[in-house]
Amino acid sequence: MTPAPPAQTTEQERFAGQIRGMFDRIAGIYDPLNTAMTAGLHHRWRERAADRAELAPGDTALDACCGTGDLALELARRVGPAGTVIGSDFSDRMLELAREKAARRGATGVRFEWGDALDLSYEDRSFDAVSVGFGVRNFADVELGLRELARVLKPGGRLVILEITKPQRPPLSTFFGLWFDRIVPVLGTIAGDREAYTYLPESVKRFPPPEGLAAVMDRAGLEQVRYTVLAGGIIAIHSGVRATSPAG
Repeated sequence: MTPAPPAQTTEQERFAGQIRGMFDRIAGIYDPLNTAMTAGLHHRWRERAADRAELAPGDTALDACCGTGDLALELARRVGPAGTVIGSDFSDRMLELAREKAARRGATGVRFEWGDALDLSYEDRSFDAVSVGFGVRNFADVELGLRELARVLKPGGRLVILEITKPQRPPLSTFFGLWFDRIVPVLGTIAGDREAYTYLPESVKRFPPPEGLAAVMDRAGLEQVRYTVLAGGIIAIHSGVRATSPAG
C-alpha cells in the first residue's frame, strides 16, 4: 500500500483555512462570475477535460475540489447510471450548491461529500479517473496534492487537471495582465468580495507554467503526461496515467 501522505504543517493548515473561508464566502457568486469572466467558455473547457478522462459507462471517478459541481456532473454523464462519480470539496457551501444543482438536473450516479484533496479518505487505487477543475493552484502543497490524487487512481487510470495558466507572448499576455490584474478585482468588488478576486490573479502568477506542472505530475508517478493549451494560452488541460506496473 502506498504510504500515507505526511501531515500538513501549521502553515499549510492556515493557508487551507483561508482558502476554505474564501470559497465559502464566494460560493453564491462563483457560477455567474465564472460565466462573466470566461464569456461562458468554462463549460466547454470542462467538457474537454471530461473527454480527456476517457471514462466508459460503469466507471468510477473522483472530481476533487469540485466547487459547485459542473465537472463532476459532466463526468457523471459519461459513466451513466451504472457508474459512480464523487464530487469532493472542503467548502461546505460549495457542496450545498453542487447538491442543489444535481437535484435540479435530475443527475444520477453522482454524490457530493466533504474532502481535503491533500488528505483524501479513499483507499488506494479506488477510481478509474480523478479530475480537478480550477483547483490545483489553490493547493497548499502542489507536490503533495498530486501524489495524493495519484494514490487513489487505479493502475491505468487517468488524472486530468483543468487550470488557468499565464500566456507568455503578447498581445494575449498583455491583455491577460490587464484583465486579471485590473478588471477581475473590479468584478469582485461589484460582486461584494474584492479580496477573493484579487487572490485569483495572484494564484495564477505563482502557479507553475504548463511544462512545470507536467514535471510535477511526472514526479508524482504519472506516465504519459501531456497537456493542451487552449484559449490562446489562458487555459491548460493536463493528463497523466497511473503506472500499471507492480511498482506503480
